[in-house]
Amino acid sequence: MIAIITGDIINSQADQSSDWMETLKAYLINIGEPPSDWEIYRGDEFQIKTSPENALRMAVHIKAIIKQIKPLDVRMGIGLGKVTYLADSVSQSNGEAHQRSGRIFETLKEQKLNLAVVTGSAKEDKALNLMLRLALDFMDSWSVVSAEIVQLTLEYPEESQQEMANRLGIKQSAVSQRLNRARMDLVEDLLQFYESIIKEIQL
Repeated sequence: MIAIITGDIINSQADQSSDWMETLKAYLINIGEPPSDWEIYRGDEFQIKTSPENALRMAVHIKAIIKQIKPLDVRMGIGLGKVTYLADSVSQSNGEAHQRSGRIFETLKEQKLNLAVVTGSAKEDKALNLMLRLALDFMDSWSVVSAEIVQLTLEYPEESQQEMANRLGIKQSAVSQRLNRARMDLVEDLLQFYESIIKEIQL
């Protein structure tokens, strides 16, 4: 079983310099090889192949990266399942994961949602997507500094608040405030909940 993330950049036309593309590529190059593991196509759309357990963490990480470029955001549909046709590029491959990801992604704009997941289990999907809708209530409102602190936390999970403060050149108390404003505690709870559900599905 794999996970496919299909996404696009919201308000990409407002970023004439396409800063987001280089920023996203810099992240993606560390997680796999293009075009077999990830692709950016049609100007502002992308598709990524990853493990089911890591898919939501990756999606949140990407959101934190893109939200640091005003006025951008990102819309993503995550699909889990098997691969039935493996091509040289992820966008040309096919299977349950690709189909589920593509289908849910196509509904997001109409639903006014920026993130959803399809696992193949209707019961689990209902619970996960309810959690995601609740989390998006604050994640969609992340400021640049909130998005930055989320990115740093995901990239350096072992670092203390003081170490993060040193990295950013601010006080430890400011790091604590930024983490609180970003609701990083709830983000971590959401990711752990998702990962526990995915483990059960794959048993």
